[in-house]
Order: sequence, then structure tokens, then C-alpha cells
Amino acid sequence: MTAPHSPVYQEYYTRTPFQFFSGVGWKRLVAFRADESGVTLGGPVTRYRRFTAVVPWRDIEAVVLWSTKKTTERPIRRIGLKLRPGVPDPPGPNHGLTPQLSAGIAPHIEHEVVRNSRFIALWKVDHALLATAMQAFAPQVQLRVHPVHKVVPQGPGTRLGNDSGGSIFDIMP
Repeated sequence: MTAPHSPVYQEYYTRTPFQFFSGVGWKRLVAFRADESGVTLGGPVTRYRRFTAVVPWRDIEAVVLWSTKKTTERPIRRIGLKLRPGVPDPPGPNHGLTPQLSAGIAPHIEHEVVRNSRFIALWKVDHALLATAMQAFAPQVQLRVHPVHKVVPQGPGTRLGNDSGGSIFDIMP
């Protein structure tokens, strides 16, 4: 528990019935934390212990926030870390991503940051409180917030839509 006026920034996952029935229990799981020791990236609820990582401030160049959006979907929000050269990647669900897959997920974000990222799902980021914590504990670390990046599907027949100017008859023989 943090003091009322502490610069520590902490967000918890919203509790879900899945959490209770999956054996994780009903306790509050930390999704993200920024404190004097560094950044804690919580693992996904289903593999929380395996993928939760604490990264010290001395190993971090930047905390990066971004979103990607396909035409009909809600934005997919993520938070990631740009680490200093030579620092090993923390454990995480994206550890096996190739540069090609990273470019498909977020072409405007560096591969390393995508690999060291987490979905922002079942929790939200308060940009002002995160910036305050980073300024208090690690003023040398950047906070990068990117605007929503719209992903345009590629390939034949993928550009058809309500306002694309195309119709179903354009793809029929």
C-alpha cells in the first residue's frame, strides 16, 4: 500500500471471475508499478508469476505508451520499455516475437520495445501520475506517448469498406 501523497505509481488488474476460477485467487494483482526500485511489469493474469518482471531504473531508457487500431476495432493499448544496450530482456509473453511480427503489431515502435511490452487490458494508465512518479524516481528516463497508429490491412480485397469507394462487384469475376 502506498502513502496518500507518495509519488509511487501503481495500477492493479480489475478482478474477474476467471481469475478466481483459474486458481490465481481473488487477490489484487499489480499490472504496472513505478517506484524507487524501478518498473514492475505485471504478467498476464493467466501466467502472472511466470511473466512478472521488475526492471531497475538504471536499465531503462524510456517508458513507451502506444496504441494501434484497425478500422473496425477499438484501439489496442500497450506499455513497453526501451532498455539500455546490453541489458537482457525481462521475461514476458512477447519474448519470442520476431522483428517481422513486431512490425505487424506496431510498425511505428521499435522491435525491442514491442518485445518488452504488456497489453493495457483490465487496467488503465494515468499519464499524469506516471509522469510524476518517473520525475521523482528517474528523471533521466523518458516517457514517450505515441498517438494512435491506424493499421491498414494489406493485400487484395482488403480495402473494401463503407467509404473506400469499392464494392463487392470489384472482386467478382
